[in-house]
Amino acid sequence: MWKYIGKKECNDFLLSLNLFNCKDKKKYLKVLYSISNNVEKNYNIYKIKKKNGKFRTIYEPHLLLKHIQKNILTNILNNRSISKYAKAYHKGFSLKDNAIPHINKNLLLKLDIKDFFENISFINIYNSCFSIEYFPKSVGMLLTNLCTYDDHLTQGSPTSGYISNLVMKEFDEELGNWCEENNVSYTRYSDDMTFSGYFNPSDIILKVRKMLYKLGLELNNNKIHVIDKSSRQNVTGITVNEKPQISAKYRNRIRQEIYYIHKFGIKSHLNKNNIDMEETQYINMLYGKILYVLQINENDLEFKKYKKFILSLKKKL
Repeated sequence: MWKYIGKKECNDFLLSLNLFNCKDKKKYLKVLYSISNNVEKNYNIYKIKKKNGKFRTIYEPHLLLKHIQKNILTNILNNRSISKYAKAYHKGFSLKDNAIPHINKNLLLKLDIKDFFENISFINIYNSCFSIEYFPKSVGMLLTNLCTYDDHLTQGSPTSGYISNLVMKEFDEELGNWCEENNVSYTRYSDDMTFSGYFNPSDIILKVRKMLYKLGLELNNNKIHVIDKSSRQNVTGITVNEKPQISAKYRNRIRQEIYYIHKFGIKSHLNKNNIDMEETQYINMLYGKILYVLQINENDLEFKKYKKFILSLKKKL
């Protein structure tokens, strides 16, 4: 389709994408090419500490690049379908959707893809999202540049999550169909893969290793977990042994905070526990935690009471 297209037609195509507001056509094109050719200079890079003490590198695009990426996501990528087995980075999907297929199963296998975003390569992104099937080659290469840093996906860009789903679509479909044929439930939430049912874990691990290798990806050997029904089975923070439920530890923490508020009042509770927050900020944070529990189990009567109590406090404040 794009075989005989020239530079003028490519530029006209880029203008039609309207990736940011600029009435001056020459300036619009100049800015796009400039950012694409110097994309690494258009990020702020910082690290945040993870629960395990290690650090995660965040690549935050500058405002204009971020705006461009949001338009690429909204106007181009969101129009492409992803696999039904992918449960993250898609409007209308939640952690609960990732957990429901694994409720009340004999065995749970949890696998993690090592350095997921960093190992999704430029060529895989181009082929899955911006190839000549959809765009003139020069336009597709430019769009790929605008969505990558040092030829890979980043944690921090608006486009990265959905791109990862498109890159993994064929993988998800092939693996998901194989699992269905073998009566195994499969979902993937970003780099977390979950399998449940009655199966030999070694068979699945071997198959996943081989399939990931074709994409230039590999399993994180430190995050392979096999959990039977006699233990607490947890899927992306949700217990699934009998029904979807937030972990007891998370719920108990909320119970404790509600108890202290009843006993001491909000101000004294914050002071006694050295919580450096304004009362309104703290109550909004606690309210969000309660809503999260109810999102997973909307019939939890205990947390419905907590919700009502916190709403009454919000009105007073």
